[in-house]
Amino acid sequence: MLKWGVLAVALAVGGNATAQQRETVDLEMVGKIRQQAFHQSQVMDTFSYLTERIGPRLTNSPAMGRANAWTRGRFNDWKLDNVHDEAFDAFGRGWEFTSASVEMLGDRVQPLHALPKAWTPGTSGPVEGDLVQVDIKKPEDIDKYRGKLRGKILLLGQAREYKRGTDADSHRHDATSLEGLQEFTLPKDKDVLADRAKRVKEYQEKQALAARVNAFFVEEGALASISISGWDNGIIRVAGGGSRKAGESVGIPELAMIAEHFNPLARALEAKQPVRLRVDVAARFTDQADQPGYNTLAEIRGSSRPDEVVMIGAHLDSWHSGTGAADNAAGVAVMMEAMRILKAAGAKPKRTIRVALWSGEEQGLIGSQAYVAKHFGGFPEPADAAQKALPASLREPTGALHKTRDYSKFQVYFNMDNGSGRFRGIYAQENMAAVPIFQAWLAPFHDVGATTVATRNTGSTDHISFDRIGLPGFQFIQDRLDYFSNVHHSHLDTWDHAEPEDLKQAAAIVASFAYHAAMREQAFPRKPEPQPQR
Repeated sequence: MLKWGVLAVALAVGGNATAQQRETVDLEMVGKIRQQAFHQSQVMDTFSYLTERIGPRLTNSPAMGRANAWTRGRFNDWKLDNVHDEAFDAFGRGWEFTSASVEMLGDRVQPLHALPKAWTPGTSGPVEGDLVQVDIKKPEDIDKYRGKLRGKILLLGQAREYKRGTDADSHRHDATSLEGLQEFTLPKDKDVLADRAKRVKEYQEKQALAARVNAFFVEEGALASISISGWDNGIIRVAGGGSRKAGESVGIPELAMIAEHFNPLARALEAKQPVRLRVDVAARFTDQADQPGYNTLAEIRGSSRPDEVVMIGAHLDSWHSGTGAADNAAGVAVMMEAMRILKAAGAKPKRTIRVALWSGEEQGLIGSQAYVAKHFGGFPEPADAAQKALPASLREPTGALHKTRDYSKFQVYFNMDNGSGRFRGIYAQENMAAVPIFQAWLAPFHDVGATTVATRNTGSTDHISFDRIGLPGFQFIQDRLDYFSNVHHSHLDTWDHAEPEDLKQAAAIVASFAYHAAMREQAFPRKPEPQPQR
């Protein structure tokens, strides 16, 4: 091993490296990793198959099942160990759609661009009805529409003013933005209990209203409903509606429509002009009863400390309108490629390196939370049914952290889920002891743009399942490209918005980070163990 990492850390901290900051970096292995990643890459083969052969991968859909099977096959082809799917508690029913159309009828026939929300029913053939505007913001609003919706198609909500953009659609970090990430904002004092109570109340009210509205529309005999897309510029941004749970009301067929077609319909109704639509949605639930979800896992078994585990991962599931490319075939392809690279480079890690392809991330980190709870630990499940129905982040404390015997053996988890943009560094999640380690590991990749270690937290994806119980879990800093302007949860989340060279760079860095974490003499440092907040 060449100890170039010591120099990198000394430079980063002003030439004053301590014994704790010394980090060994195996440049010979880094060279092999770079050779595989940059000159013999298969990352786009993986990415292309997931996006353009399998397509969108809604949790528990038939396509998700094909993705689980195909990724297992690739792991077996690469001679990885312990390749398997692991179930987690009943997620709900599978769902898929094959076509959707909306047409305006009358003197001016016009196709309107809309796509169905997941877990809502199809129309069982084309249906026609007059369009009526419905705006329900609170339970009391329901009564004013009673007896008025049978045979109607519903336009939900109001027109939205178009807001012209001021920034470029696609964005890469520059020196200024990376420097800004180095700043840490001190949290403001707040009443934790009051804040949680407020968020719980808002969540419960929103869920209860949605369930009542679903059931009301069915009782009234409405034919379908149309909501406005969350974004302008012809982008259909759509997620779920109805319910994935067997026995709960799935409502009526519901679609999200581009703002530029929704707004004229709203203006016509406001002007008292009659509007008649034809809607045809071919969608179906693929199961009669709730089914478990499945994570796919594989590993390179450690040579001398096999019970100690380094993990890398990304979520395999996606929404249904695009092909789940940036969110998150990009992350899956990078993590799979990192494992292929390590095998091809002849890596013999001391610790086991395990890859996880999660399911149910889009519905609240469900797959990774279940895996972490089963294998490493968690806070006790609430006995109260109302508390159990809440997301984990909103539940009241139930007791001390419960740990499995593998809690102490776990080392670190690295995640990718912010699109397909180039890695520019990593968020340290306020783990200050990890900062010099990451600085050393990034040093061999400064020449491909990865230079920054930010002490701040970042959230909203599967590394939080680990971080929440005190295990080191991290997400990389990425160029956002057009992830948050065009593709996130939209029908434009497709192959063409990805950058192949960025995915190659990311795979090299993940492989190197996983290898060096598996080879460290010392355990990876942890933050103080979390305590339930009272």
